[in-house]
Amino acid sequence: MPLKRTIEKARQDRREGKSPSTQAGEFVKEEIDKARRGEHGARSSRQAIAIGLSEARRAGVPLPPPKKGRTTRRTRKSAEYAYAVGQGKRKSRRQPRVSRAVSRVLKREPRSSASHAALSRQAKRAASRRSSAARSSAARKAARTKGRAGRSAAVRKATRTRRGRKK
Repeated sequence: MPLKRTIEKARQDRREGKSPSTQAGEFVKEEIDKARRGEHGARSSRQAIAIGLSEARRAGVPLPPPKKGRTTRRTRKSAEYAYAVGQGKRKSRRQPRVSRAVSRVLKREPRSSASHAALSRQAKRAASRRSSAARSSAARKAARTKGRAGRSAAVRKATRTRRGRKK
């Protein structure tokens, strides 16, 4: 259950016209803080972030679930349910036994996944994934639009650019 203060901050962000991901950031921060205080842990930094995003969706932040192919079907389904609950389209069925089981499991997970170093590593990995995806799509487009000579010239230019950046 998110703190009243967190919900208020998210609402404030919404009133200021900030994006849903910024609003959800308040919930993610709260989850990270909980793990750091030792209330519970997380298997990984990504799990801590995912818990925060789920809380945000359930609290009514208009953060749509990930598109098909971005995550596993199970994760997407979970996000869809949380989103529907937050938008008032679905009643959340309280399951105390499941809730207790999840809490117990999270208490056994490491707290180090919410450390500055772990979050930094996660952010770095996410950034590198985004840039490599953009590069490969750019390469596919280049292959379609350029001829053989054009592709060859592009490779030479890219190599020159990379060499220049290394210095």
